[in-house]
Amino acid sequence: MGKIGMTEIILILLVVVLLFGGRKIPELMKGIGQGMKEFKKASKYDPAADDNKEVASKDKF
Repeated sequence: MGKIGMTEIILILLVVVLLFGGRKIPELMKGIGQGMKEFKKASKYDPAADDNKEVASKDKF
């Protein structure tokens, strides 16, 4: 197995268009983008920092 060339990429894109249709592709890409955004947000989540914010907010009152 070698590298993926331009011909293979075009063939893959053609198959995707045939399977999903032209109208579904933007929706599919939007869903993938939102999923990646949520994944990045969750991977940056720090529970220790969140606990410190709760303690600080309780001390103010």
